[in-house]
Amino acid sequence: MELWTQVQTWALELGFSQIGVAGVDLSSAEEGLAAWLDAGFHGSMDYMAAHGFKRARPNELVPGTVSIITARMDYLPRDTPPDWLQQETARAQRPGEGVISVYARGRDYHKVMRQRLQQLQNRLAQVIGPFGHRVFTDSAPVMEAELASRSGLGWRGKNTLVLQREAGSMFFLGELFTDMAWPTTEPVTAHCGQCTACIDLCPTQAIVGPHQLDARRCISYLTIEHAGPIPIELRPLIGNRIYGCDECQLVCPWNKYAQRSSLPDFDAREGLVAEPLARLLAWSEVEFLRRTEGSAIRRIGHARWLRNVALAAGNAWPTLTAAQTEQLKGSLQALLLHPDAVVAEQAAWSLAQA
Repeated sequence: MELWTQVQTWALELGFSQIGVAGVDLSSAEEGLAAWLDAGFHGSMDYMAAHGFKRARPNELVPGTVSIITARMDYLPRDTPPDWLQQETARAQRPGEGVISVYARGRDYHKVMRQRLQQLQNRLAQVIGPFGHRVFTDSAPVMEAELASRSGLGWRGKNTLVLQREAGSMFFLGELFTDMAWPTTEPVTAHCGQCTACIDLCPTQAIVGPHQLDARRCISYLTIEHAGPIPIELRPLIGNRIYGCDECQLVCPWNKYAQRSSLPDFDAREGLVAEPLARLLAWSEVEFLRRTEGSAIRRIGHARWLRNVALAAGNAWPTLTAAQTEQLKGSLQALLLHPDAVVAEQAAWSLAQA
């Protein structure tokens, strides 16, 4: 316990908000995983099915794993104002601007979490000597939310995210798989009660029931993971969200307790907040790569970025000035000849909505 207290201190020094320990027996989660996959809720994320039950069997993913140190890291930017929930909610009411999820406005969280988890492992190894380990954050077949909830970092909300009474859900999750036996930390009780705000207010009704997310309707999936044309019936519902979606978090009562990060990594970059769609649509591939260097946004590529911004333009026409309308029309018309057929089709659809 003395060593664990030291590990907790190191974790806080490295910018983590909380750590816990989970065991490797996740067999009770396999039935739910199988049902979710059988329903096709994973959409085109074929890797979800390809790994099968390895997600629920950590010691198959990393042989020799005995215990898993779980970690969460708050990500609200340091300068987040007190009324941030109201400000973020209002962005959807300004269709001429593109909205990027809060978590993606700064440095790529994969890089931040992995580096700091590795630093935590290094500090531990300096004390006890080398030990078997692997670090993960949203990058391998790991049931992160399941591990987080089992280790007491929070409970699974009805939107499937992990919620914490003192921190809401605006945090990242990561894991340090170890071949050392650590005492597990106790889970916490759920506190969603009768609230169904996330289910009721999801723009595309992607949360089909408590703890059941149909990714095929989720705006985060559609704007990030989905490579093809976005289903026409869902396009008007996406509004001006061009990378991810925070709606189920913005309406969650627990996020009034969301905490600001202590790290500069998650401060919003210039050009990723309240930018006019016309300006975002004008980014060349070179500019897109320059502005998204070290950002999670870069992984979708320039073509998918154009598809997303073009879609938002198709939803914005009634609110634009004459000058804004002409500028956007010109940008979209240029995309009609784009070599990517998905981008060209999206531009044509958006022009037809004008």
